[in-house]
This record gives sequence, C-alpha cells and structure tokens, in this order.
Amino acid sequence: MRYLHTMVRITDVDASLAFFRDLLGMTEVRRSENEAGRYTLIFLAASDDVEAGRAHSAPFVELTYNWDPEAYGEGRNFGHLAYEVDDIYATCDRLMKGGVTINRPPRDGRMAFVRSPDNISIELLQKGDALPPAEPWVSMPNTGKW
Repeated sequence: MRYLHTMVRITDVDASLAFFRDLLGMTEVRRSENEAGRYTLIFLAASDDVEAGRAHSAPFVELTYNWDPEAYGEGRNFGHLAYEVDDIYATCDRLMKGGVTINRPPRDGRMAFVRSPDNISIELLQKGDALPPAEPWVSMPNTGKW
C-alpha cells in the first residue's frame, strides 16, 4: 500500500491555486477536465515531492472543482493536510503577507495551522528541530478554528 493523494473539493480554482501554489509553494503536476462529469481535477505536489509525483503519480493533493456549485461546509470532517517546511517562520510570514490568517501561530517554532480559501485545515511542521521561539509568533494568539 502507498499513499496517493488527499482530495479536497474547492469552490474557486483561482483562489485555491493562489493559496496552494503561489503561497504554499506547491507545483501543479497534472490537470484534467471531464466535460461529461462536469469537473476539473488539479493535482499538486509539495516542492520536495514533485519528481516523485511525476514518476509515481503520488503523493498529491487533488483539488476537485465541480462545475455546478455546491455548499461544502468547512471540510474538517477529514482532519487536515500536513506539510513539512524548511522555515516555519518564513512560511507563515509569506502566508500572512498574502492575506492568509495564521489560525494557530508557530509559538513553539514547530507547528502552525492555517486554512485554505475553502476552509481546509493545513498543518505546517518545521523540518528537523523546532526553531527558537521568536516574535511576533510567541505573542500571537490563536484565531478562529484550526
């Protein structure tokens, strides 16, 4: 058995790609549109997984855009997506500058949570050892749900 992907339903392709690709730094590896089924699938890989994704069709996040609008709620029924990052402070700073709320700041230098435009919970974990506690993160409160 091997991990293939996590599918999340999205409501706005541009907003979701701005979040996952432009702010989180993921790479679109594959996209398909199904006219009969009225949906688009976009497969994204984390920067360290692009080559594996191309070679093995995994591991991916599959963004599913259904052409006919539906209300999905918060999407927390599956938990969250988790990504290891080289510098959690730099990642959170880039996300904040892109307009993303840091729901659970990396006060411990190790873990943070944010939400995608469709309220999908995303956990960010520092690669290796935790970074030393630093401002503004140490003093930043939790915001909303994560």
